[in-house]
Amino acid sequence: MGDWREQGCTLWFTGLSGAGKSTLAEFLTPVLRDLGKKVEVLDGDEVREFLSKGLGFSKEDRDTNVRRIGFVADMLARNGVVAITAAISPYRAIRDEIRARSSAPFIEIHVHAPLEVVEERDTKGLYKKARAGLIPQFTGVSDPYEPPVAPEVVCETARQSIEESAKLVLAYLEQRGIVPSGASAHLD
Repeated sequence: MGDWREQGCTLWFTGLSGAGKSTLAEFLTPVLRDLGKKVEVLDGDEVREFLSKGLGFSKEDRDTNVRRIGFVADMLARNGVVAITAAISPYRAIRDEIRARSSAPFIEIHVHAPLEVVEERDTKGLYKKARAGLIPQFTGVSDPYEPPVAPEVVCETARQSIEESAKLVLAYLEQRGIVPSGASAHLD
């Protein structure tokens, strides 16, 4: 694997809208940078605006969007960057396909919160619109979310603080030699 300072990876956060993917990505980014890592965040909303403009929310378009995110993440990761993705990426087969194609470590992190919790949070008002029939094919309401079968890390954001979730991710990265030993203590 070589020196941890040069080791990139893809941290693939997957979960329902409102589960905490972007919040966790934003929290971890400065922590990883403080540890000497190069970090890029590929947020689902931003990627849709700049890399996948014009794509809708059909299964085919979602798959295309997620493949694009996976391609960019792997390109960054194989060049020593911690590429953090924060996109729902609802379909297991596409996530598995991206994992299989990855040339750098692919670390799937299920950012999990029950549907009733994310609907209660509903920071963007999307669940309310989906329940009213204003957003067709909305993940978790009218379109499926397929949770990972064997993710490397599971963050239970309804029960854990952001710090606790971040510690789980850092502890896994320590095990893989991507960050130095004791990195998770950085949050104490």
